[in-house]
Amino acid sequence: MTVCRVPVYSPFAVAEYTVALMLTLNRKVHKAYNRVRDGNFAIDGLIGFDLNDKTIGIVGTGRIGQILARICKGFGMHILAYDLYPNGELQAMGVTYVPCDELIQRSDIVSLLCPLTPETHHLISVDSVAKMKPGAMLINTSRGGLIDAQAVIDGLKSGRIGSVALDVYEEEGDVFFEDLSDQVLQDDVLARLLGFPNVLITSHQAFFTREAMHEIARTTLANATGYASGTIEPPNMVTR
Repeated sequence: MTVCRVPVYSPFAVAEYTVALMLTLNRKVHKAYNRVRDGNFAIDGLIGFDLNDKTIGIVGTGRIGQILARICKGFGMHILAYDLYPNGELQAMGVTYVPCDELIQRSDIVSLLCPLTPETHHLISVDSVAKMKPGAMLINTSRGGLIDAQAVIDGLKSGRIGSVALDVYEEEGDVFFEDLSDQVLQDDVLARLLGFPNVLITSHQAFFTREAMHEIARTTLANATGYASGTIEPPNMVTR
């Protein structure tokens, strides 16, 4: 059986959505929106912080991480990065590559944008949560398995983690992309996360832009045409 994939669609979509989550969670835009719709125009509890002069740690500086770094540079943020293959252009721009533990310790915001591998599985664990800067923000728009959800819950309860934004979840397969509004949520861990006032969860939609969907469709059709003509090659064809 020949297996093909869409290796790239829109790195801008995910990077920009990461910033959207960061801003929404920090400035509590989602809460303000709901309040105003209920006629409550008070601003108590909606205070955030300036992104300027804060430190963001980007784990993974592939195409998405590179774009996020450039956006954050525009906010005047200090940028730490961890990647097995440091990017010279980012370094020239002022991005500092450090070991992952140091990034976690020094960052006000930690953004996960690396692939899920055996080495990165539960990258955010009990040990790494304990090393986080007290009150730090954690954002995951990459793969759910990068995070040990129970460790994050414990970090939220202790106050070590200040806030969390997730567009992915390790056990999302039976939940995301489904309308479960008239059912009891069976995933106790996800239900617990949704119960925190400082947690923002969306349903794996970071990729979901018109440009990305167009590219996914275009590449998928090109894969099918290439298979029929015998011309498809890696990276679109999965060879192992």
